[in-house]
Amino acid sequence: MPTEAVCCYISFGSNLGDSERIIGIALDALRDLPESQHFRCSALYRSRAVGPGEQRDYINGVVAIETRLDAHDLLDHLQLIEQQAGRERRIRWGARTLDIDLLLFGNAVIDSARLTVPHPRIAERNFVLFPLADIAPTLEIPGVGRVSELCQTVGQQDLRRLIAN
Repeated sequence: MPTEAVCCYISFGSNLGDSERIIGIALDALRDLPESQHFRCSALYRSRAVGPGEQRDYINGVVAIETRLDAHDLLDHLQLIEQQAGRERRIRWGARTLDIDLLLFGNAVIDSARLTVPHPRIAERNFVLFPLADIAPTLEIPGVGRVSELCQTVGQQDLRRLIAN
């Protein structure tokens, strides 16, 4: 467990079931993570689903927390929140009740069997970058670039801001 709190950025999304209710429950669970504090949340965004078949649009956002958990312990908690929301891992990029990804863990670069940080597709996903820009526009993603500049690169097509949290 880190001795000092580490600032982490976590994305979330839902496009299956009652997404608004599921997101609300997930945000409460993220606020209550052990050894964590200083919760900040982006606005919510609606984005077109990326994946196989016909899928509903996603509702997405990003939270920032400071945690004393190590990255793998934090991942365990995030996956438990997904499971409690009924997440089933059947089809890659398929519809899901809740998807939570650890985007950044401080300035750490992690490449383990269970976890890759920064998230490997962070620079390609406007539904992650624009919410991230709401709470950390000047953030420098290790080995990738500044969030505000990445937003300009990917553009806002098929992404609509819904509400601020």
